Amino acid sequence: MSNVMTEAQSWTVKCQDPADGSGDVIIDMPPDLLATLGLSIGDVLTIEVIGGTIVLTPRPSDSATA
Repeated sequence: MSNVMTEAQSWTVKCQDPADGSGDVIIDMPPDLLATLGLSIGDVLTIEVIGGTIVLTPRPSDSATA
C-alpha cells in the first residue's frame, strides 16, 4: 500500500537528536500529516532526497521482517 501525496504541501518540523550516537533524528510530525500518510506515532521512516525533495518512506518493522 502506498500513500502518495499528489498536491504540493509543506510542513516545518524540528529534527531532534536522540543523543544516542546513532546519527538518527526524531521528527515530530503534525497529526494531520500522520493521518494523511497513514502513519502512527513510533513508525520508523527512511529519509531520501530525490530531485531536491525530501521523501519519507515507512520502513517495515523488525518483527515483520524476522
